[in-house]
Amino acid sequence: MAEWMPLLLFAGVVLVLLLGYPVALSLGGTAIAFAFLGEALGLFDAAFLEALPNRLYGVITNETLIAVPLFVFMGVMLERSRLAEHLLDTMAMLFGPLRGGLGLSVTLVGMLLAASTGIVGATVVTMGLLSLPVMLRRHYDPSLAAGTICASGTLGQIIPPSIVLVLLGDVLSSAYQQAQLDMGIWSPETVSVGDLFVGALIPGLLLVALYMLYLIGVAMLRPAAMPAIPASERPLGGAALAQRVLTALIPPLLLVVAVLGSILGGLATPTEAASVGAVGALALAAVRGRLTLGVLREVMRETTRVTSMVFLIFIGAAIFSLVFRGFHGNELVTEWFTGLPGGVVGAVALVMLVIFLLGFILDFIEITFVVVPIVGPVLLAMGLDPVWLGVMIAINLQTSFLTPPFGFALFYLRGVAPPEVSTVQIYRGVLPFILIQLAVLGLLALWPTLVTWLPGLVYG
Repeated sequence: MAEWMPLLLFAGVVLVLLLGYPVALSLGGTAIAFAFLGEALGLFDAAFLEALPNRLYGVITNETLIAVPLFVFMGVMLERSRLAEHLLDTMAMLFGPLRGGLGLSVTLVGMLLAASTGIVGATVVTMGLLSLPVMLRRHYDPSLAAGTICASGTLGQIIPPSIVLVLLGDVLSSAYQQAQLDMGIWSPETVSVGDLFVGALIPGLLLVALYMLYLIGVAMLRPAAMPAIPASERPLGGAALAQRVLTALIPPLLLVVAVLGSILGGLATPTEAASVGAVGALALAAVRGRLTLGVLREVMRETTRVTSMVFLIFIGAAIFSLVFRGFHGNELVTEWFTGLPGGVVGAVALVMLVIFLLGFILDFIEITFVVVPIVGPVLLAMGLDPVWLGVMIAINLQTSFLTPPFGFALFYLRGVAPPEVSTVQIYRGVLPFILIQLAVLGLLALWPTLVTWLPGLVYG
């Protein structure tokens, strides 16, 4: 009976989540119920729960996590300043003469929004509202248009500054130290959010490049699916267009350089860079005339709501983790992984498959706080690089967000898409982008230096 308790605990949490209960309460409540049941059966030592106050104090005093509300504030403020709308109009004018130019514009704007906001849901919804009607009006293939928007919107999962990478960095830092302590290394090395930010840059840009190559290929092979914008509908040209491009591109690029450049240059930690981004977003909104008391009130409320949700999940996940360890679940996972055929390759493949499937029913926050603390120490003790593992998990989650029938990005777009765009068309449109993502995962598995080279260069 004792060896089944960790599995029953995990299955119980998934079941309660599927019933629709709040994530944080599901994690904490189910874990406490199993703790009482285990103590009654003599299978659980309640002393494990005595460590909970120290864990919660560690969450409260964790300076890295201050980056979460700051990046959320930055993203929401930029959304309210209508940066995406201005960028998309400008990029459409710039690439309009090309077949597929509007699709390329959507991809580039998605990349810039990902590097400016890091919030997937907001990016997909914003791009869907702004660009999907325009692409349909320009006679783009509905499937291709929907797939481009979904794929571009999910770039916020991997391109820094990403909320996913912030949370993964904090969880993997603890997992990496735990793995080293389990190996008898009493002066453990650390991995930071900055390491993940730098490590994700090349894979993120590689994804963008492959998206654009795919769109160019479709434009060449199926020109009717991606027509150019007629010259009569492109009012600006020459010097006027150049000025428009500069005024549209410079503000978000300056913000990206301020945030990422300060991290890459060693001038600021990710938390400090997040504060730079928040102040920059305020300045951008003020320059665009969007900073009013009403807008500021909305932004603060949304930031408080998202941040409260994240930290409440932290608390629930801390309780779950303690109870799981109290049932010796960590030892069970270690036995499983070490007994798998293929060794570390088999273990990584299994974990990636499980995370991919869980991405259909759980948000990235739940997966980060529930699954990664369980499997992370075991995988890292096998000698895996923590930055590589974090980037692989982030891209894997991004892929599951796109995969029919349960991908979150598909639901986001379905909610704002016009009625003439069917769900089947959305599903069909994302399939080529899913294959691109899987190809990138394969490349990173074969050549981990695509992830680890730049952090080694920047941080030595």
